[in-house]
Amino acid sequence: MTTAQEPALSVRQVLTLDRVLAGEPEVVAGAGNLDRPVRWVHVAEAADVGVMLAGGEMVLTTGVLLAGDTDRQAEYIRSLHRAEAAAVVLGLGRAFPAPPEVMRRAAERCGLPMVVLHRPFPFAELTEEVQSRLVRRKFAAVSLSESVRTALTGLITTGAPLQRLLDEIAVHAGCPVVLTNLAHRVLATAGERPAVDDVLRDWERIARQAGGTEGDGWVRAELGGRGERWGRVVLCGFRGDHAIGRLLAERAAEALVLHRMLSGTTHTWEEHSAQSLLTDLACGALPARQLLPRARAAGLPVNRRTFVPLVVRDGDPAHLDRTLRVLGLSGLVADLGEGVTAVLLSLARDQDAEVLTAHFAERLAAPGATVVAAADARTAWEDVPAGLREARHVADAVAGRRAELGLPSVVRLRDVHLRGLIRLLRDDPHVQSFAERELDGLLCGHDAEAELLPVLRTYLATGRNKSRTAQLHHVSRPALYRRLQAIQSRLGVDLDDFEQAASVHIALLAHDAQQG
Repeated sequence: MTTAQEPALSVRQVLTLDRVLAGEPEVVAGAGNLDRPVRWVHVAEAADVGVMLAGGEMVLTTGVLLAGDTDRQAEYIRSLHRAEAAAVVLGLGRAFPAPPEVMRRAAERCGLPMVVLHRPFPFAELTEEVQSRLVRRKFAAVSLSESVRTALTGLITTGAPLQRLLDEIAVHAGCPVVLTNLAHRVLATAGERPAVDDVLRDWERIARQAGGTEGDGWVRAELGGRGERWGRVVLCGFRGDHAIGRLLAERAAEALVLHRMLSGTTHTWEEHSAQSLLTDLACGALPARQLLPRARAAGLPVNRRTFVPLVVRDGDPAHLDRTLRVLGLSGLVADLGEGVTAVLLSLARDQDAEVLTAHFAERLAAPGATVVAAADARTAWEDVPAGLREARHVADAVAGRRAELGLPSVVRLRDVHLRGLIRLLRDDPHVQSFAERELDGLLCGHDAEAELLPVLRTYLATGRNKSRTAQLHHVSRPALYRRLQAIQSRLGVDLDDFEQAASVHIALLAHDAQQG
C-alpha cells in the first residue's frame, strides 16, 4: 500500500490567492498543467536552479541574472523541467518588461507552467502565504488521518460489521463509497442513498474509470495482503483535495484489510453482497426497482432476462455456487441461515427455464435430502421479490419430507397443495385452536406424541395405506393396527371416515407447520 501524498496546493489554486491576483498573473505557457501540486515555494535566480530543487516547487524569479542572455534563459527553464518543478513565476519589471519569448517557448515545449506578474510585489509575501497554507493543510490532513484511523479502529475492535465501517468512511468522505472485487463487481456500498443509486446506475463507466487513471473526484485504494490483491475501495465523486481523498481511501483500505483479517467469518464479502441483495429483495423493504442498480453492479445480468427464484433447504451454499459455475449459469447464491439458501437464476430469454432448473437440482449432492423449491419463472424484475417469497414458502411446506411425499426434484407451489395452504395460515389463532382441539388426545402425553404422532403422520401422508405405513415404520401389520386403534381411541375419531380423517390430517399439517 502506497503512502498518501502530502496535501498540496495546485498551481491553479495558488494563482487564485488574493496576493497573487493583485500582481495580475498571466499564464503564458504550460496552461494544460496548472493542476500540478505545489509542494513548496522557492525564490531562485541562478541558471542552474535545478540543482537546488527536490521537485514540486513553484519557483519565483525576477530574471535579473538572465536578462540579455537567451542561452541562460533557455537553460533556466530546462533546469526547472529536469528538477520536476511545479511552475515558474516571473515578475515583470526592469529585467523583463514583457514576457521573454525564449523562456516562453522553452516552457511550452517542456509543458512547464510559466506565469508572469504584470504588477510587481514582494515575493516574500507570496512565499509566506503559500507556506502557511501548506502547513495548515498538512496539519489538517494529519488530524483527519488520525481521526479516521481512530474511528475505524474503534469499530473493528468492537466487532462492528463491514457495513458499519463503510458508513463511517462515507461520513468522512462526504461521497458514495463502493467496495469491489478485482473484477469491479460491487460487494458493498455506503453513502446517501440517492447518490449511491446514481453511481450504481452508471457503474459500468465508473468501473472502467475506477480501474484506470484517477480524476474528477474518483479515488481508489487497493485491498490486499501477503502479496495478493483481492479488491478495491473507491470514493466516488470526492469533492475535496485529491491528496486528502487519497489519504482517506488509504485509511479506509487499511481498516478494511484489518477487518477482514480479524473478523474470522467463514463468509466472503462476495457472499455477504449476495446475501444482502437477496434478503432485501425477499423481505420487500425496498421496491425492486431501487435494487436493480445493485443487482446490475453486483454482476447479475438483468436486461432482457428470465429470472428463476429458488430456495434450497439443507444444501451447501458453496456447493450451490460451484454448481452454477459448472453449468455455466448466471445467478446469485445467498445463505439465509437455518439451513436455507436462496438462489436467483438469470437466464437468457431463449433458454428453457424449467429444464435448466431441473438440471441444476439434479446436480446437487444427496438429492433425496435436499429440497429445491422454485417459483415460476419471471420476466419482469419487479416480480422477483414475490417469487423469492413463494419459493421460501414452498421449501418450508415440504421441509425434510420431499422423498417421503414423492415430490419431484424441483418442488413448486402446485406440488404442495393443501400442505402449502395450511402453512400460509399456520399463525392464524383459529387454525391453531383447531389443531389443538383435533389433536388434543395425542398432545397430552409425551409418550403418545413420541410414538403415535409419527405413525398418524405417515398413515395420512400415504393416503391411509396400511401396508406402506407398516413398512416405513418397520412394524408388523398387527402392531400397526393396535397403534391405529390407540390413535382413534385417543382422538375419538374413525379414520376410515373420509371427512374425519381429512379433519385430522388438516389439524396435523397445521400442528407441524406451527412446530416449524
